[in-house]
Amino acid sequence: MGAGAGFAKLPRGFADRGPEEIAASEKMLAAIRETYELYGFEAVETPAIEFTEALGKFLPDQDRPNEGVFSFKDEDESWLSLRYDLTAPLARFVAENFDRLPKPYRSYRTGYVFRNEKPGPGRFRQFMQFDADTVGAASPAADAEMCMMAADTLERLGIKRGQYVIKLNNRKVLDGVLESIGLGGEENAGRRLTVLRAIDKYDRLGLEGVRLLLGPGRRDESGDFTKGAGLGEEQTGVVLALIGPEKPAANGLAATLGGNETGEQGRAELAEIETLIAAAGYEDRIRIDPSVVRGLEYYTGPVFEADLTFEIAGEDGKPVRFGSVGGGGRYDGLIGRFRGENIPSTGFSIGVSRLYAALKAINSPVVAGAARRGPVVVLVLDREHLARYQSFVAKLREAGIAAEPYLGAAGMNAQLKYADKRRSPCAVIQGSNERDHKDGPQVTIRDLLLGADLAASTKHRADYVELRAKAQFSVPEGELVEAVRRVLEQRGFRSES
Repeated sequence: MGAGAGFAKLPRGFADRGPEEIAASEKMLAAIRETYELYGFEAVETPAIEFTEALGKFLPDQDRPNEGVFSFKDEDESWLSLRYDLTAPLARFVAENFDRLPKPYRSYRTGYVFRNEKPGPGRFRQFMQFDADTVGAASPAADAEMCMMAADTLERLGIKRGQYVIKLNNRKVLDGVLESIGLGGEENAGRRLTVLRAIDKYDRLGLEGVRLLLGPGRRDESGDFTKGAGLGEEQTGVVLALIGPEKPAANGLAATLGGNETGEQGRAELAEIETLIAAAGYEDRIRIDPSVVRGLEYYTGPVFEADLTFEIAGEDGKPVRFGSVGGGGRYDGLIGRFRGENIPSTGFSIGVSRLYAALKAINSPVVAGAARRGPVVVLVLDREHLARYQSFVAKLREAGIAAEPYLGAAGMNAQLKYADKRRSPCAVIQGSNERDHKDGPQVTIRDLLLGADLAASTKHRADYVELRAKAQFSVPEGELVEAVRRVLEQRGFRSES
């Protein structure tokens, strides 16, 4: 690095994206959007920055600066924050525009969210979400719709039945169980939260890991100690019976709840959702799982999680279950922070970056080969004829064919290597031989993809030169567009016109 050079290093927890991932993400987003619109949701967009007070403090990571949120003061000393999810900004939007919006209000949004959390493998400070929410519907039918839409979305993206499950629970069931073991009331709010966070780690830590977190605490492999909820053996046993391997259906929860009113209300809602799901034919894709908690504190009723059941190689090379790629739930109190009355709402959020990794793992057609072809590159071999080369580019663009002139200062071989790096399907070449041809000005079209295929079929230099010649041909200047279009069609591409 030379003297005075800048510092070029990406901060931890952030990632650059190349054209292949961007193209795949756009295909993913289009498929998700189609499903959401099929269910009657309409698009809305909110800014990335909101008043800190409007976002509220609902993140589970309370040990970071600003409690997990990136915040700053503006010129009038008001605190502003980057959004940490897409739900809190929606609550502000609905409250601000409540009278003019139809109720129920069904909308979807996509965009980046930001978490001021400790980064790690698969854990980023900036990531994309795609949300859908129904505001103003108290019926469990709205929650059932979210679960069914989540299933349809995954299948539209190429994830087959049997490779995923939509797991469903109700926070009222969890609250009822906690009340039944003596953790009701405001004085136990902190311990309840500790218990819920312990339950939320069931998939990762298993029953024994959760048992430790419900009791005295747990020391992980690195030696770090996490203080537990301090429950007694009997209390711990009740919680573990709820979330253990033998997960009950809605009607089977009654024994665990012991007649608790809050829990019974949650069980009845789950039973109604089960009925609706079965009537629509989704009972093999959506199932009740009392271990589903969801991390954010604003959930008040049904909660759900889209879980991928197939295995991939972990960091140590051992197979691991892929796990959650999205989730959501009912948050009846979030909009009420602005209006003084609760507005029943439910929503579902997809983690786009994580889902992209999952689709790559199963070679989904949505992301396989998603990278767009590059432009046709017109080589510039004689600088004094740059205007002529530019006219070739203009004719191709007028025909709806992406094209560019080479704007560097390199020779012919380097220009062809540039075209290869751009994933160009073909290059247009005109030197003095073509320009001064006895039959009039010609252009040579080199099929770069065919050339690469032929070159890969031999290791001998003489054969390579001969085969490369088969990948190019010359036509009169006036037939440039037709010749390029022919090559594109042979390679399975189409121009935009």
